[in-house]
Amino acid sequence: MRFNNRIRAREVRLIDEQGAQVGIVALRDAIQMAEERGFDLVEVAPNAVPPVCRIMDYGKFRYEQSKKEREARKHQKQVELKEVRLKPKTDDHDIDVKAKQARKFLLGGDKVKFTLRFRGREIFHPDIGLKMLEGMAEDLRDISVVEQKPLMEGRVLSLLLAPNAKARQTPTKPATPAVANPTPRPAKPPKEAKVSAEAPAPVPAEAAQSAVASPNTTSEGE
Repeated sequence: MRFNNRIRAREVRLIDEQGAQVGIVALRDAIQMAEERGFDLVEVAPNAVPPVCRIMDYGKFRYEQSKKEREARKHQKQVELKEVRLKPKTDDHDIDVKAKQARKFLLGGDKVKFTLRFRGREIFHPDIGLKMLEGMAEDLRDISVVEQKPLMEGRVLSLLLAPNAKARQTPTKPATPAVANPTPRPAKPPKEAKVSAEAPAPVPAEAAQSAVASPNTTSEGE
C-alpha cells in the first residue's frame, strides 16, 4: 500500500480518521491535513478513479494486519499427501485395513494417493487394479472427492482422493476423561475377638488367695 508522498495521483477521494467522507481533494492538501492531525495518508483503493485515501496511523495499521496474518497462518493446517500402496493380489482383509487407514488420513485433512504396482504378467490384467481402486473410491465417497481419476503411468496405476467438506468439519473424538480423585471406600471396623463360652474366665490372684485362707465352714448350731 502506498502512503504519503508515495501516492502518485494528483487528487484523491479522502476519508478522515473518523471514517467520514471529506470528498475529492488535491493530494498535497490531503497529505497536509493528515500531518496536521498526526496521522498518515494511506491509499486504500488504488484502482478507483480517483483513488481512495484514508487518514490513519500507518504503523499501527501494518502491525494489526501482520498480527491477523500470523493468527490466520497459525490456524491453517498444511495439507499433506499420504500414499497408500496396493497390489493386484491384495486380499479383502488387507483392503479393509488400507481403507481404514485412508479414512483416518482424510478425516485428518490430508489427501490420499493410492498406488497399485503391476509386476510381471500382472500388467496384462489392468482391469483388476482398476476395479480395486474404483471400489476404494466408492467406500470413501462419503468423506472424499476424486481429485484425479485412476491414471496408468508405466506399471503403476494411481488414484488421488481429497477430503470433502464433511471430512473437514468432522470433529475428532475427545478422549475419555480420567477420574482425578475417586471416592475412597470407608474402612471396615476391626473384628472383635470372640470369647469362647466353654472356656472358664480367669480368676484374679487375690481372689484365689482369699478362697484358700478362708474356707467355707458350717456352724455347730446348724
